[in-house]
Amino acid sequence: MLKTICVDMDDVMCDYTNTFNNQLKLNPVQKFPQSVQGFFENLPEIEGAIEAVKHLNSIAGFRIYILTAPSERNPLCYTEKRIWIENHLGFEYVSKLIISSNKGLIKADYLIDDYIEGKGQENFEGTLLQFGSNKFPDWNAILEYFQ
Repeated sequence: MLKTICVDMDDVMCDYTNTFNNQLKLNPVQKFPQSVQGFFENLPEIEGAIEAVKHLNSIAGFRIYILTAPSERNPLCYTEKRIWIENHLGFEYVSKLIISSNKGLIKADYLIDDYIEGKGQENFEGTLLQFGSNKFPDWNAILEYFQ
C-alpha cells in the first residue's frame, strides 16, 4: 500500500524567511514583502530540498505531494507557487501541488512542515515531521527517517 508524504514549501523547500527579512531591510516601507509580485516565484531553494523530494518520490511505496498554504496578502502566490514548482521540480510535479489554507483537511500519512500549528497542522491525522527542529534539522535527517 502506498504511503503519502506531503511536503510544505515555505522554509522547507524554499527560503521564505530569509527572503522576507532581506526584502524588509532593502525596503522598510514595504511592510508585507510577500505581497509584491514575483516574491514567491523567485524564492531560493533550501539546500538539499529538491534532490530530497525527488529521491523520496523515487522510493517504491511512497507518493509525494507538495502541500502549501497561500499568502493572504498576495493572490498571485497561487500562480507563483505553481511556477516555482515547475521551475525547480519539473512539470510532472505540477499535478502534485496542493494549495490549502488548512493542512489538517488533507489525508496523508506524513507531513513535512516547519510549523506544527497555525495552518491546520495541529489537526493533521498523519505523522508530522517538523523540518528545522532538533530531530529533523535538515533534509539529510528527513531522508534518514524514511530509509
